[in-house]
Amino acid sequence: MIRPGRYGSPTEVELDVLIYAIIDVNEKDQKFISCLWIDMVWKDEFLSWDTSKSCGIQDILLPTKEVWTPDLTIEEMTEKDKAMPSPYVFITSGGRVIFRITMVVTSTCKMEVYKFPFDFQSCNLSFKSVIHPDTFIQLKEMVNVSWTKMWTKKIMRTQSEWLFVDIKTNNKTVNNFGFNQSMLVYTITMKRRSVLYVANFLLPVLFFFCLDLASFLISETGGEKLSFKVTVLLAVTVMQLILNEILPSSSDSVPLVAIYCIGMFGLMMISLFETILVMYLMGKDNEADEDQRPKSEDCEDKRSKVSCCCKEVKKWTHCAHVCDVSVDEPPSELLSATKEGSSRELTEESVALEKLSGELKEVIQLLNSREEAGKLGYWTRVAKTINKVFFISYVTVAVVFLVVIFSLWNNEAHK
Repeated sequence: MIRPGRYGSPTEVELDVLIYAIIDVNEKDQKFISCLWIDMVWKDEFLSWDTSKSCGIQDILLPTKEVWTPDLTIEEMTEKDKAMPSPYVFITSGGRVIFRITMVVTSTCKMEVYKFPFDFQSCNLSFKSVIHPDTFIQLKEMVNVSWTKMWTKKIMRTQSEWLFVDIKTNNKTVNNFGFNQSMLVYTITMKRRSVLYVANFLLPVLFFFCLDLASFLISETGGEKLSFKVTVLLAVTVMQLILNEILPSSSDSVPLVAIYCIGMFGLMMISLFETILVMYLMGKDNEADEDQRPKSEDCEDKRSKVSCCCKEVKKWTHCAHVCDVSVDEPPSELLSATKEGSSRELTEESVALEKLSGELKEVIQLLNSREEAGKLGYWTRVAKTINKVFFISYVTVAVVFLVVIFSLWNNEAHK
């Protein structure tokens, strides 16, 4: 039951760790849950025998509680192993003891989510003795790390949303509470499967941005454009809330996906402010048009008066022509009377024509003012110009922003 080996000489424990399943990687709680197959091999000088004197027995199985086993633990483990411990150890005639266990390990793992969802995560599993110093127990890897990597990929049953990439080992000595201990660190590297995040998060935000671009085709005269932009902005806010549930709050740097979401939200908000400004400027011209409406009504009254005057002039002109026509030559009394009547009618005509010319001048002036009012007002022209310049700038800035974000994602993914 005591540690095998002579006093002063450490017991070498060979360790081999295979990952059977990646159960979960929780970014929010910074936890890594995995299922491990662990083989431990050491030499026990007190458990060897001569096979020729033991009926040719080469190896035996003994209950685990009857022999010494190394008190190894995982430094990052935060929860007690729930798997059943192995009840037996395998012992060869040369004193070689093989102890195999299966563990469901819940360990802490500091995760970098800057490149989310195109990120790689590396989690450490550090094996060491609970109490024995390095003068009593020395840990070392049993096989080459390339063999461990190959067999891990072969026996892997489930990987959740992650893809196993690599496993590395590092044998070192650490100082714990005043005495040195041998430690064997396994570094597991995983890559996130990003397809679902692209389809369920990145593309919807991009589609909302395209809808915001399409809203520039909606007329500013009504309130439909403003309400449409507000609805799209609220949809992006919902996507931000979903993102907040995924990413950890303890991240040292702002993730690229958060910058992407905030950038899209900021561009849409600026677009909303521009729409409010354009509608305000166009509203100033609408107020001016309402002030000019009484003048247009006066114009209609003038038009009716002028048409009446024109009818009277035509009537008078027609009567004058009728009076000038006679079949026989009139007598002198009739001729003088006719001349007096004609001169009186001509005087009335001249007065009517002068009145008519004045009315026509007023009508022409009012019509000119109405045509000018019918054209785009000053503030409307300013609003149209602002809208065109903003749209070009908006598209340019958005394209540059998206190119920079996706290039950063691409560069980080290939590192």
